[in-house]
Amino acid sequence: MKLDALLSHINAVAVDGSTDREITSLCYDSRRAEPGSLFFALKGEKVDGSQFIPQALKQGASAIVTDHGIARSEATSIVVSDARAAMADLANAFYQTPSRALKVAGVTGTNGKTTTTFLLKHICERALLRCGIIGTVRYEIADRIVPASRTTPESLDVHELLWQMRSAGCKAAAMEVSSHALVQSRVRGVEFDAAIFTNLTQDHLDYHKTMEAYFEAKSRLFTGLAGQKKKKGRAVINFDDRFGGQLINRLGSEVPVTTYGMGARADFRASNVRTDFHGTNYQLDANNRSYLVRLPQIGNFNVYNSLAAIAGAYAMGVDVRTSVLALADAPAVPGRLEAVPAQRTFRVFVDYAHTDDALINVMKTLRDLHPARLIVVFGCGGNRDRSKRPRMGAAVDQLADFAIVTSDNPRKEDPAAIIEDIKPGLRRGAYEAILDRREAIFRAVELAQARDIVLIAGKGHETYQEFADKTVPFDDVAIARAALENKRVELHQ
Repeated sequence: MKLDALLSHINAVAVDGSTDREITSLCYDSRRAEPGSLFFALKGEKVDGSQFIPQALKQGASAIVTDHGIARSEATSIVVSDARAAMADLANAFYQTPSRALKVAGVTGTNGKTTTTFLLKHICERALLRCGIIGTVRYEIADRIVPASRTTPESLDVHELLWQMRSAGCKAAAMEVSSHALVQSRVRGVEFDAAIFTNLTQDHLDYHKTMEAYFEAKSRLFTGLAGQKKKKGRAVINFDDRFGGQLINRLGSEVPVTTYGMGARADFRASNVRTDFHGTNYQLDANNRSYLVRLPQIGNFNVYNSLAAIAGAYAMGVDVRTSVLALADAPAVPGRLEAVPAQRTFRVFVDYAHTDDALINVMKTLRDLHPARLIVVFGCGGNRDRSKRPRMGAAVDQLADFAIVTSDNPRKEDPAAIIEDIKPGLRRGAYEAILDRREAIFRAVELAQARDIVLIAGKGHETYQEFADKTVPFDDVAIARAALENKRVELHQ
C-alpha cells in the first residue's frame, strides 16, 4: 500500500520526506524493520521507542511514525500527536478493516474473560461460525495456535490477527480486552458486534491507581460502541455487578444493552442452579422462553460466564437454543478450575484466581462440593498491586481449612517479602509458608486425605515462573501430577 494512501487515515502534525513509497509491512519492534517497513516509535512505561529509531533506519525502514521529531534521513518522518492512536488507525487501514468482515465479541472485566471467550468460540463454531480467539491463554487462528504474548496485544497485532483470521476462513472472533489495552488504544478501530462486561473487583491498581480510574478504563469499550462507523454494537452487561449497574446508567440510550444475571430483571436470567463434581445445571429464562442449561464447568461464577457467552453469542446472531445445546459439551478451559486427573480419594484443582474476589468465588464453589477439608496453595505476583495481598490472605483465611503460602511470579520483588505482605490476612494461623512453589504443591498433596480438595491458585494455565533474573519453566498441573504420582509410589511402598 502506498504511504500517501495510508496517511489519508490519520491527521499527521508534520511529514518530512516522500510519501510516494510502497509500504509492505508495519512494525513497532526495530528488530523486525526492513526495506518497505513503516516503523512506530512508541513510548512505553519504561522505554521510549524513539531510542530504537536509528536501528530501524539501519535495517532499512522506509518511514517512521513518532510523536516527537527525528533527524533528517532517507526515510520519511511522520510526526503525530499520539503514536499509539496513529498505529491503530494505520494498522486498521493496512489490514483492510478486518473486524468489519467478522462477528467480533470483546470481553472485559476483572474475572471470567478467558472462560467466556472460550465458551463463545465453542458456541460460534457449533453455529458454523468458525471463530478465532485473542486472549490470555493463547491466540487461535482457525487451526493454528499462537502463544499469547499478552491478554490483548498491541493494536498492530490485533488488526493483523483479525486479518489472518479472516484470511483463514474465520467468520467470528472472541477476544479478551484488558483495561491496559483500552487505555493504550490497542483495540482502537476494532468494530464489535458484542462488548461484554463480566465484573469489576480490585486489581491492577499498580497501573490505574484507583478503582474509579480502573472502571473508567473498562468503560471505554462500551462508550466506544456509539462511535462505530459500520456496526451497531450491543453492550452485554452483568446486571448483578454494582459496576455493571453504573455502566448501564452511563450508556443510557446511546448504546443498546442486554443484561444477564440471576436477578429477576436480567434479560438472560439463571435460576435453580445445581452443582456437583460433574458440572452445573440451571434454568435459563430469555426472550420469554425457558431452557435447561447443562454445563460441564462447576460453580456460580461459571454460570455467569456461560450467561455472558449465551447473551454475547445472541448479539452476534446465534440463537439461544443453539448456544444452550453447545454448552452441554463445552471443553475445559486451561487453568480455570482444571481438575488434575488422578485415581485418589481426594481431588486436586488448578485455577488462575489471582484476586481476592476470584479466590472467594473458586473456594465457595469447591466448598459447595462438601470436602472434608479445603487446602489452598497460593501466593501473589511481584511488581503488582501490593494492597490486594492481605485481602487475598483474608479470603483464604475465611474459606480454606489450611493454606500453604508460596511464590507466584515474584518478578523483581523478594518472594519472602511478598509472603510477609500476605500474612496479615491470615489471622487464624492455619497455614505454612514455603517459598519454593514446587515444594508447596508437593506438601499440599502430601497433606491431602480422603474427601479433601486441594486448590492450587494463581497461575492456572501459565507454563513459567518469573524471577528477577530469569524466567523458568513451571506448570502447576504438571507439578501436581508429579506430586500425585509421588504419593502413589509412597502409598505402595
